[in-house]
Amino acid sequence: MRTMLNVEKVCFSYNGKEILHEVSLQIHSGEVLAVVGPNGAGKTTLIRAISGVLSPQKGLIQVAGMDITKLNPMQRARHLAVVPQARELPSTFTVFQTVMLGRTPYLGWLGKAAPKDEQIVQRVLRSTQLEDLAERQIGELSGGEQQRVLLARALAQNTPLLLLDEPTAHLDLQHQSHLLSLVRQTVAQCGLAVLLAIHDLNLVGLYADRALLLVNGEVLSMGTPAEVLTKSNLERAYQVSVEVIPHPKYGTPLILPDGNKLAQRIENSNLESEHHHFLQIDQLVEAMETEDEILLGNYHFPLSSKEIKG
Repeated sequence: MRTMLNVEKVCFSYNGKEILHEVSLQIHSGEVLAVVGPNGAGKTTLIRAISGVLSPQKGLIQVAGMDITKLNPMQRARHLAVVPQARELPSTFTVFQTVMLGRTPYLGWLGKAAPKDEQIVQRVLRSTQLEDLAERQIGELSGGEQQRVLLARALAQNTPLLLLDEPTAHLDLQHQSHLLSLVRQTVAQCGLAVLLAIHDLNLVGLYADRALLLVNGEVLSMGTPAEVLTKSNLERAYQVSVEVIPHPKYGTPLILPDGNKLAQRIENSNLESEHHHFLQIDQLVEAMETEDEILLGNYHFPLSSKEIKG
């Protein structure tokens, strides 16, 4: 299989804070790599760096063997497509017009679509089940339908690499399943390489070939979903107790938070907070004993020691 994406020891910092630290990965044609990790792990930053929106301070990013930093925007758009996390679609455009935007890198100077472009858009509309909505305005669509339009626009670019940033966010179970099944179907038919940033860990084993666990900008683990989504890895990454069991039908990892331990942590946290509150009261009483002019009614809890002694 051909390597469509090669990332070698990429580092990126923002305002002096390192967001990505020596991240390396490869994705081959016909493969889906899921990138998972807690909020703030650097998943979106990684996608923005791969797409050329951000320039890493160190490392190498190659798409189909070409250095992404050496490609101009039009060349990049012919090699990779992005389904962003936020929906930024023109509300008055029709679905057909919006999907046609994916053909922009191939249009001539006058921006006129050729019959080939229209054929590609029509094919994508059929495959994403948007054909009946082609003349509807974007502003009239539901969130799930708009997400499908974003995917259709990316597929219309006809690129060998597809980057998806939380494509199932805010979608119900039906639309999550349909969208990711469509991605898998397209990968099988067209040999795409897909990087999928996703929060729902239980979808990873069902739709991804491999997984990468990103924590604080570093790769904690990479391999098959079963190798990456282990109890020890997940508890270390998410700082919460979990149980990992096999899917009853497919055998893929299913991740279940340990409710009893989670409740115990919350209870302990509340007890610590209450203890801290009473400790502050004790400190205030001690201060009142030494300084008669301090009155309880002049203060609002919780207090700092500076306020007590001020």
